[in-house]
Amino acid sequence: MKIWLDGGLQDIESARVSVFDHGLTVGDGIFETVKAVDGRPFALTRHLDRLTRSARGLGLPDPDHDEVRHACAAVLKANPVSLGRLRITYTGGHGPLGSDRGQHGPTLVVALGETTRRPDSTAVITVPWTRNERGALTGLKTTSYAENVVALARAREQGASEALFGNTVGQLCEGTGSNVFVVLDGEIHTPPLASGCLAGITRALAIEWTGAGETDLPLDVLERADEVFLTSTLRDVQAVHRIDDRELPGAPGPVTAKAMRIFEERSGDDLDP
Repeated sequence: MKIWLDGGLQDIESARVSVFDHGLTVGDGIFETVKAVDGRPFALTRHLDRLTRSARGLGLPDPDHDEVRHACAAVLKANPVSLGRLRITYTGGHGPLGSDRGQHGPTLVVALGETTRRPDSTAVITVPWTRNERGALTGLKTTSYAENVVALARAREQGASEALFGNTVGQLCEGTGSNVFVVLDGEIHTPPLASGCLAGITRALAIEWTGAGETDLPLDVLERADEVFLTSTLRDVQAVHRIDDRELPGAPGPVTAKAMRIFEERSGDDLDP
């Protein structure tokens, strides 16, 4: 396995990032996860645009898109897989043991892991912790991910693959690594970005391709929604068949099944929509 680290391919066994890297010591970094199909990345332009937005939100230098594209291509060529998780990580680089940044410049890592197609439906839970829709990192895809680690571990303990958060005002927000959609009276709704959710790439495409509306939704909408589905880079569109103790029999329902079909067809037609 080879990864890209600061300018070139390296063997995974010998690649080294400084123990003083700010991404390691204080979580000062950003990342993107890109689906790779037969050695080709999906929606890479959108992912790179979001990487830049996240960098600016943290005050990091803009990543060089040409360099990142070259790194992605090199890693994909060096590690052929039919379905892969391409991870782009961009940190504040070598820094002091504190919140102040150093002067060494950012670190860029691109790595690839093989994955498998997700099931058509999954179980989720809600968690008592909230997303802060007014926080400094709201809407940024950062490496400060411990909150998601804790919530996902809770979900795994309860036989689920995802945990859903409300925000500080009791609205439905997002999952640890996914966006959430609900179907009410045949119409698809998803929380707006003002709820504090991440501007998911798959979320944006699902809205464009299905006509879903962005709607302020109370967290308890999950108790009465006709259908619920998740979107993310590796889930694409995935139905939910259980929320906490509530079963949604027959998932995916008709609206979700249509959304799944539309996404599969449209994403297959254009790898960089």
